[in-house]
This record gives sequence, C-alpha cells and structure tokens, in this order.
Amino acid sequence: MSTAPPSEAEALARAAGGDAEAFETLVSPHLPMLYNSILRILGEPADAQDALQEALLAIHRDLPRFEGRSAFSSWAYRICINNALMLRRSRVRRREDAVEDLMSQEGDDGRPRETGAFLPWSTEAEAPAELERAELRAKMMAVLNRMSDAQRAVFILRDLEDWTYEDIAERLGVTQAVVRQRLHRARLFLQERMRPFVLGRPR
Repeated sequence: MSTAPPSEAEALARAAGGDAEAFETLVSPHLPMLYNSILRILGEPADAQDALQEALLAIHRDLPRFEGRSAFSSWAYRICINNALMLRRSRVRRREDAVEDLMSQEGDDGRPRETGAFLPWSTEAEAPAELERAELRAKMMAVLNRMSDAQRAVFILRDLEDWTYEDIAERLGVTQAVVRQRLHRARLFLQERMRPFVLGRPR
C-alpha cells in the first residue's frame, strides 16, 4: 500500500529540519517556473542552470526562516529572481567598457537629458540586415544591463513576460503602485538610451 505524498506544509516542516527528500518534493513542482523566470533574465540556458542551482542552495539555507506569510512558490521565486539579477549585475560591471557610448546620453546628474514617447521600431518590413538586428538586440541587452535591479525585474516581467501588475507586485513583494512607477522609469531609461541607436540606423 503506497503512502500519500506529504502536503506542502509537511514537506516544509521536514525540509526545514534537513530532510533532503522532503526538500526535493517541495521544490520539484516549481522548478520549471523558477528556471524559466531565471532564463528570461539571463538569456543563456547554461547560466540559468547555474543560477538556479545557486538559488536552490539559498532556498534550502534560508528555509528555516520562511514564515509562511506568502506562498512558498512566491518566496522561492523572489530568491531566484534576486539571484539572477545579482549575477547579471556582476557581469555588467565587467562589461562597462562595452556600453561607455551610452554614457553620452546622460546629464551630469546621471538622468536622461530629455523624455518623450516610447520609440517603436520594426523587425519585419523595415527590418535591417541580420547583422544590424543582432546589433540592435545586443544594444538593448546592454541597456537592460544598466537598469537598476528593481527596474529591470519589473520591465522584464511586464513587457517581456506579459505578467499582470498584480502578479508582479505579489511576486516581488511590493505594491502595484511601486510596480507601475518602476516600469515607467525603466521604459524611459530604455527609450532614452536606445534613441540614438534607433534613429541612427539607415532607412
């Protein structure tokens, strides 16, 4: 006679006490979601795998301090996102020379010199050659790398993953008003730094 798998609460209690099998039972249903979320931030499967492993170690380490104020999946997700953002931030610091040209678009106080409408561009009928499309993607990733961690997380989850404001707020542990504020600033940040590149492309 087979025994029923432990409930999440039981698995939490056992895993917090050091039960490795209970920890595996606890995290296994959420692994695809956690991995895909990290992958969207880092872009490379190998990097995402490494970041996921580091995040799982952090989840296991901090599990005894989990108070259950949110769903386990939400708590674990925040750890994974933070881990991915920290990894990306560390790599940005090693690539500063590659994005020095973006600095010319900032004022002395580090803010954009001007703001305006978000600039659209086409990747279909008016698309440049493949090389130019690759350069556009690389430039956009360089700009994303220079956003604050908080703004980048909101931008990726809303504009790239199409999450609702409510879900983003719940996952990141902030209010929807904060989500909207960070998203607005992230869009302006991206717009201002992509403007010279987009407008400078051959027509």
